[in-house]
Amino acid sequence: MLANHKNSKGPVLVICAHSDDQIFGCGATIAKHAEEGRDVNIIIFSYGEMSHPWLKKKYIAALRKEESERASEIIGAKDTVFLGLSEGKFSEEFKEKNVTKQLEGLFKKYKPAIIYTHAVDDPLPDHRAVFTLVNGFCDTIAYRGDVYSFEVWNPINLQKRDVPIVVVDVSSTFKTKMQALACFKSQKLTMLSLKWSMYWRAIKGGRQNGYKYAEVFYKMR
Repeated sequence: MLANHKNSKGPVLVICAHSDDQIFGCGATIAKHAEEGRDVNIIIFSYGEMSHPWLKKKYIAALRKEESERASEIIGAKDTVFLGLSEGKFSEEFKEKNVTKQLEGLFKKYKPAIIYTHAVDDPLPDHRAVFTLVNGFCDTIAYRGDVYSFEVWNPINLQKRDVPIVVVDVSSTFKTKMQALACFKSQKLTMLSLKWSMYWRAIKGGRQNGYKYAEVFYKMR
């Protein structure tokens, strides 16, 4: 079932686990929203330091932060905020570090009309944890905007058939997404693993809806 954005105007907030997820999941849509003049901001749970366990955390965190900020500039996002949680420990540290209070401040600052975040059934545990924590936080603050989920590690989907979807024509901004992905030079293995499925989803979503490329989202709230 196709759904329209309930909040067709207003600020956009992307909440993800790692520093390249926002580009893989919805980079072309972010670029399109930015072109429309909408404020887009990004919250990233961790620096993704486990991608290079042989390097000092401080070094890889600085590198991935720099890559993310360059990518954000390309797609037109304004702020990129890192929460600094440890990979694999999101749920525990979310409580220990009182991240709820930090998110409350960021929501007051950005006033998002739409949130994009991970899919509930993404194979990566950190991605599922982000969905659960974001959904719980939205319950806590009685968030009334729309929440859409994107896929990163899902080559096919079997669990959300009955959930309304939103299809975004990204034919004009898909190239911008690819330029942003090129910023993540530290993630060569991830790029090799994910690019094929990302292309496949964009082409499939486009052909099914009369576009060259499309990003498809699941309306979760």
